[in-house]
Amino acid sequence: MDLGLLYEIDVPQPWDKPHPWGQRLGERQAYAECIEQIVAADKVGFDTVWCVEHHFRENRSHMPCNTAVLAALSQITTNIKLGFGVALMPHEFNHPARIAEAVATVDVLSKGRVVWGMGRSTPMEQIAFGVDRGRSKEKLRAAARTVVGMWEQEYYEEHSEFLDFPKRMLTPKPWQDPHPPAWMAGVSNESAQIAGEDACGLLCFAIMQPLSKLKPLIDIYRKAQETAKPLTSVSTNKVGIYTLVHCAESREDFEKNKLWESMWWWYKGIAEFTLKWEMDHRSPEEQAAAFPLLAAQARGDFDITTFDKEDMVIVGTPDECIKKFIKYEEAGVDQVLCYINFGYLTNEAVLKSIELLGKHVIPELQKRGANRAAAGLTQSIREAEKTAT
Repeated sequence: MDLGLLYEIDVPQPWDKPHPWGQRLGERQAYAECIEQIVAADKVGFDTVWCVEHHFRENRSHMPCNTAVLAALSQITTNIKLGFGVALMPHEFNHPARIAEAVATVDVLSKGRVVWGMGRSTPMEQIAFGVDRGRSKEKLRAAARTVVGMWEQEYYEEHSEFLDFPKRMLTPKPWQDPHPPAWMAGVSNESAQIAGEDACGLLCFAIMQPLSKLKPLIDIYRKAQETAKPLTSVSTNKVGIYTLVHCAESREDFEKNKLWESMWWWYKGIAEFTLKWEMDHRSPEEQAAAFPLLAAQARGDFDITTFDKEDMVIVGTPDECIKKFIKYEEAGVDQVLCYINFGYLTNEAVLKSIELLGKHVIPELQKRGANRAAAGLTQSIREAEKTAT
């Protein structure tokens, strides 16, 4: 199992100064620190950094232009893969030609290190861009086919329900042949099914529910992969799960690093956002069932460490983190996308977490993978020998 990173560039409120300088200075500092952290992660063996495309997400996700960030990273990193996590595919967000150009350009700049994630975003962003929400899944798939066609054909032309595009040459073509691997964001059983049927990697998250509840979703994805009809020209059968991760030399550092405070900030923020923009049509009972911890916190009977105890997050010393990562691996996860910069964690604390994960955790997970590969090879040889005799 690989360790990756997920970056949204949080700029937690309240800001230090009134508008506009509170926001401007906060964003400048956040961008500088996040870039520094990703460069450090590249040096210690993280597999992929996934950068989001989100719009108007004040407080969280001040990264609407992941293309620019990934292009910058292509010039100051060496090994880490550069993930669009994700490109928003419905046509109202981005013309397919613009996505094809952006992803291919970063692939060329990075000499083939791009991973292409696709998504539809949420109602808040969809409404602002005039996205046809009812047909957003159709449009995602249609746009993906268009992008691949533009990469693979010398000249591309399309006259379809969603696009009227004259014959043109898309430049540049991707570095990778035929193109970067494709992943798809999904949090529901239906989304997992679609990603599997389309032979795309699955990007999901764990913090809203115990790890045990992710296993059925992963099983649905794997089952769909058995009869997949690839949406693109590259088949990918991998599951990436993102969750909050913090590694420290001692749990005594948690309070100093403001870990629990930062974790509650993240949960509360995403819960309030989801209730406002995605669940406003549901009854109060349904909303309460979706985020029961909000009500518990309001009553004063919620312990923030529940996230830790239920393996909804991965926090602890290196040895503790290894044990938790192994649980994710056993659930069928191929890559954990470590959300390591969140809330009020200091830059120093995040850099230390990256250092510890790179020094102690990544080598142990790689060793486990090598041992499994060797055992599998040995078993294959034995079976071949039996057949030969």
